[in-house]
Amino acid sequence: MAALHVTKDNFQSEILNSNVPVLVDFSASWCGPCRHMAPVVDELSEEMAGKAKVAKLDVDECNDIARKYGVMSVPTFMVFKNGEVVAKNMGAMPKQRLSTMLDKAL
Repeated sequence: MAALHVTKDNFQSEILNSNVPVLVDFSASWCGPCRHMAPVVDELSEEMAGKAKVAKLDVDECNDIARKYGVMSVPTFMVFKNGEVVAKNMGAMPKQRLSTMLDKAL
């Protein structure tokens, strides 16, 4: 199951109003480390199904949202819980580190 694609139209409903924690991958199509992380993010989405959501947000399509959350480099990963950012990390990282970020919010 691929990660959910988030846009400015569904960010509020899918992320801020979610009843489960959400890991958001702020990325860009031109970013090498983002492309490297894409299969890892999709794997995590599959593993967390039913417990949490995993989403991808293209910073070029949604630069207003990226700016609002202070995304200065991609990839940036944030965990949202009850509409608030509870964890944030930048750069490519092992899946286990992403998983741990999300587990802490469960």
